[in-house]
Amino acid sequence: MTESKMQLEEQVLTISSEIPKRIQNALKNAEESKQFLNQFLEKETHLFSSINSHLQTAQPWMEDLGAMINQIHEIERHLAYLTWISQIEELSDNIQQYLMTNNVPEAASTLVSMAELDIKLQESSCTHLLSFMRATVKFWHKILKDKLTSDFEEVLAQLHWPFITSPQSQAVGLSRPASAPEIYSNLETLFCQLLKLQTSDELFTEPKQLPEKYCLPASSSVILPIQIMLTPLQKRFRYHFRGNRQTNVISKPEWYLAQVLMWIGNHTQFLDEKIQPILDKADSSVNARLEFSRGLVMLVLEKLAADIPCLLYDDNLFCHLVDEVLLFERELHSVHGYPGTFANCMHILSEETCFQRWLTVERKFALQKMDSMLSSEAAWISQYKDITDVDEMKVPDCAETFMTLLLVITDRYKNLPTASRKLQFLELQKDLVDDFRIRLTQFFLQLQQAALEVFAENNTLSKLQLGQLASMESSVFDDMINLLERLKHDMLTRQVDHVFREVKDAAKLYRKERWLSLPSQSEQAVMSLSSSACPLLLALRDRLLQLEQQLCFSLFKIFWQMLVEKLDIYIYQEIILANHFNEGGAAQLQFDMTRNLFPLFSHYCKRPENYFKHVKEACILLNLNIGSALLLKDVLQAAPGEPPATAALNEVGIYKLAQQDVEILLNLRTHWPNTGK
Repeated sequence: MTESKMQLEEQVLTISSEIPKRIQNALKNAEESKQFLNQFLEKETHLFSSINSHLQTAQPWMEDLGAMINQIHEIERHLAYLTWISQIEELSDNIQQYLMTNNVPEAASTLVSMAELDIKLQESSCTHLLSFMRATVKFWHKILKDKLTSDFEEVLAQLHWPFITSPQSQAVGLSRPASAPEIYSNLETLFCQLLKLQTSDELFTEPKQLPEKYCLPASSSVILPIQIMLTPLQKRFRYHFRGNRQTNVISKPEWYLAQVLMWIGNHTQFLDEKIQPILDKADSSVNARLEFSRGLVMLVLEKLAADIPCLLYDDNLFCHLVDEVLLFERELHSVHGYPGTFANCMHILSEETCFQRWLTVERKFALQKMDSMLSSEAAWISQYKDITDVDEMKVPDCAETFMTLLLVITDRYKNLPTASRKLQFLELQKDLVDDFRIRLTQFFLQLQQAALEVFAENNTLSKLQLGQLASMESSVFDDMINLLERLKHDMLTRQVDHVFREVKDAAKLYRKERWLSLPSQSEQAVMSLSSSACPLLLALRDRLLQLEQQLCFSLFKIFWQMLVEKLDIYIYQEIILANHFNEGGAAQLQFDMTRNLFPLFSHYCKRPENYFKHVKEACILLNLNIGSALLLKDVLQAAPGEPPATAALNEVGIYKLAQQDVEILLNLRTHWPNTGK
């Protein structure tokens, strides 16, 4: 203690002697820093005055220099303006020289460069320069377009384009005599040169658009060479289906719709085999056949937009038009691969006035169909009464016809371009279903009224019962229906009890299985079904097959679900809760249930294990690995009935069993680690 005291005193003396020295050093450092700071402030003041003096001296120079820089910028802008003009004139001269030497490909390429310059200049505010550029491009574009169009039309004429009569005429275009290679070479050359004019053509040609009320999807104009190929067909279409021609009959939309489909079909092979390779070689993403179809479909859309207002209020004509348009659309998409994202006839039918008329007509004809099918003599007879394997539910003809009506309506509107329009049709279908329900209710209305009068005369019903009968809350068949329902339930229950007794007898050996001493899964090469479970599963399988054949589908469904409910409780209470399980026993039980029992019912539902909730969850608990089982035990003991316990059970897949049942099941396990407790 004395030594310790001396050491502490020495430390105190040392510290007390060192602290004043440290304070002194800190003060010294502070003084030195203050002196340095003052020196820097003096230098800063001197430097600041020097800079101000220099700026005042340099100010006149800066003003003169700024004026000169502004002049330089102005001259640079003038030079840039002149450079643009020079560049335009140079390109223009080049095009002129190329045309003089008949070098059309280079002239077309140069025009592309000029059109690209025009597009770059669009953001400029130099209006005169823009006008000069646009006028120059337009001048050369017209000359080149006229020349190439004339040459291209001449080549197409040599190929007998367009093919308007039959598929044989298409073969003429595909298999020419000895001059064919030269013609196809010219075709490719001219097509590619016209393709180059696309950029400049789009500067001057606005794509033809229908009014905004039709809400057509945005699309670029058809490429120039295909436009030229479409021109003779467009002329033919307008000649035959506009004005006073005999072929332009408002009641015959099928004439022009069939004509367009025929033209698309006649030209498909030529476009695929001769035109598409040219586009592919030119690295174009355009599909020749679809581009050609798109141009022809636009003719149909224009024709529909013009005709529909003329027949909007003639139900028969309008309904006929809709039918023909839907057939046209179906063939256009299914046979010719026309994409639903392109502008099509459904956009015209979706226009507000036309669409509301379509809904009205659809409703009118659907109600007429319902009238006729319910008044038919065969309304309550099954169409398939003589075919037992088809007619399981004995569905009457009126129900079959009504379902067909709904499906036909769905098929008609499913290709509408917007969900809002489809939903309006869905509302119509819902109204029809409700109307059908009301019609079925009113079918026996006269008999019900007669029954009401008889009951009132005989005083056999109370006022409440009469009121219910009159208000349609009940029907004349209620008592019989209730009796039949009770009979059905009683017979099903008896059948389930009979089968269940048989299954229980077959399960006697399985109940006595040595669950406590079975080998673990690791000790077996392959898991196999317990031999004692075979009688149980065989009895169950045979009875299910027998009753599936003898009962109608809806009754068999109720039967097997009632049987499963009893079987689940039986296995859980009589086999699982009545035994203890080592690791091998738990694994064997799970194998027997999940790989053998549950699959017996997989033919009747997708997830049969969901009908065996007690057994499934008991197997999960018995087969939890040791760590998870111990952790679950601790959580259940620490927070019985609390949210953490429920969350822990849900985490391992336990939703049906109560916490008390889980604890019992965990205690049935014999494979716990030896903790020394």
